[in-house]
Amino acid sequence: MSSNADIVVKNLTKTYGRFPAVNNISFEVPRGSIVGFLGPNGAGKTTTIRMLTCFLPPTSGTASVAGFDVFSQSMEVRSRIGYLPENAPTYTEMRVQEYLAYRGRLRGISRSTLKQRVESVAEKCWLGERLRWPIGTLSKGYRQRLGIADALLNNPQVLILDEPTVGLDPTQIRETRKMLADLAGQHTVLLSTHILSEVELTCQRVIIIGRGQILAQGTPEELKQESARRNSSGAKLVVEVRGPTQQVKMALGAMPAVENVEVLSDGPVCTLSLSGKLDGALRELIASTVVGRGWALREMRTTGTSLEEFFVQITDPGTAMNQAA
Repeated sequence: MSSNADIVVKNLTKTYGRFPAVNNISFEVPRGSIVGFLGPNGAGKTTTIRMLTCFLPPTSGTASVAGFDVFSQSMEVRSRIGYLPENAPTYTEMRVQEYLAYRGRLRGISRSTLKQRVESVAEKCWLGERLRWPIGTLSKGYRQRLGIADALLNNPQVLILDEPTVGLDPTQIRETRKMLADLAGQHTVLLSTHILSEVELTCQRVIIIGRGQILAQGTPEELKQESARRNSSGAKLVVEVRGPTQQVKMALGAMPAVENVEVLSDGPVCTLSLSGKLDGALRELIASTVVGRGWALREMRTTGTSLEEFFVQITDPGTAMNQAA
């Protein structure tokens, strides 16, 4: 097992009859990191999470959390994880403080430290002003915060969150993203979500599962680079320059790596779309050429290489077959 990983999965399999819900998957989650766990409905995400949280035994393979085996040392694992299911159940008639204290007692937190732990997680999850509110009066966003606070009560080494931003509005999503960023380093976080933009902004690494198998894993940037490699014909480099449009077009079009230049907008600041061998060397050449001619380089960005596009490429069988054809 890697000494720097809090979650280690090796050849993990779960079958229902002859159907493999999870089929021989392996991955690691480094200590102190936030890792996104992605996949379409039916991909095997929830089954994997249930095995890691000891709710479901594996058919074969191994998995360890915080150094303990999920099958043979399940009580040790449970004491070191915090888990937020997609639809966290609560007692709506209870007040927030009362509910957290109740959950803390269930976890075996001593009376001498329980009050401090409730106050600590309430502060981390921005619940301080709602401690005396009945849960039934809380918005969806505050209920999600309560679920995360509950998961943090025992100060877990590993935090597993299943769709923590589902049903939230954009403001609530941003607040949850900030809260997760604050948890990084203090806890190892495995984050299951469908929101690809949140993964790019929050996670250091990404694991994509589909049809019960790991399809890809790496940093968001690595997966976007892989998307560009697979979809090189569709990738474009958009360049925004303050300079004469036709002269800029001719200068960029003369570069050996550039196959085509299209003017997207004309004016004092022009925007052009380039196709060709879009690597780091081309970006450096564009920058030096533009600056050398006295123009101002406003922006360079690559399109056609988003994490969302890569996700669709590898999880949609129809897309994969079309590309193979």
